[in-house]
Amino acid sequence: MPQLFSPHAQPFFYEGGSHGVLLLHGFTACPAQMIPLGKRLHEAGFSVRAVRLPGHGTSPEDMKKSTWQDWLGEALQAAEDMQKSYPHFSIAGLSMGGALTLILAAKLNPTCCVTLAAPTAANNPLARFAGILHPIYPTVHTRVGRTSLGEYDLGYPSYPTKKVADLNRIIRMSNESLPRVTCPLLSVQSVKDKTIVPESMDLIQRRAGSRIKEHLWLREAPHVVTLSTELPLIADTMIRFLRAQEK
Repeated sequence: MPQLFSPHAQPFFYEGGSHGVLLLHGFTACPAQMIPLGKRLHEAGFSVRAVRLPGHGTSPEDMKKSTWQDWLGEALQAAEDMQKSYPHFSIAGLSMGGALTLILAAKLNPTCCVTLAAPTAANNPLARFAGILHPIYPTVHTRVGRTSLGEYDLGYPSYPTKKVADLNRIIRMSNESLPRVTCPLLSVQSVKDKTIVPESMDLIQRRAGSRIKEHLWLREAPHVVTLSTELPLIADTMIRFLRAQEK
């Protein structure tokens, strides 16, 4: 099965100031998609870490062996480690990473959290039946190289259908966690996102228990908003939001 051999697929850590930010990538992706955002946050003075979730950034065969418990466990361990190390600690995640962000925010109450194209459900109605369909359609084929920062657009060209059931579990847990998310929340989504249901950001904003909530609608970005031409807007909005919560 295809494998990824890019150094961009590896976890990264940029040491900076006293506000640590954990970045979580999405389903079938890897830390590469978070590098441009991570660099901008670091340039603004943040300490930035991105983990590689188990089964990601290597091969689809590795992904087949991983579970939602592995993904959540890796993210939780990294979050707990960073929370112990910085006076201010925030979490930001893309797509499934955004769903993980909300689960962790409910558990750890960080300084704030940021969701980037986080789903409340997949836009493909067949995704909910992955647990039933995988014996008939064992593999899902996808595409890469669709963004303006192609060198960082690394993900599997195919992946096990059964893993979508694990993704669905993470999304359900995220939805259930929303009332317990009380930290300041920033949500970002694009009107051109065809991967998640269009109402995802509105539902997250409405159901979250946070007193401080902000949102940003993008006009041109695809689902992987961190690799779009609107990245400067995302980064500037995040930096302002994160700094405001330090006071």
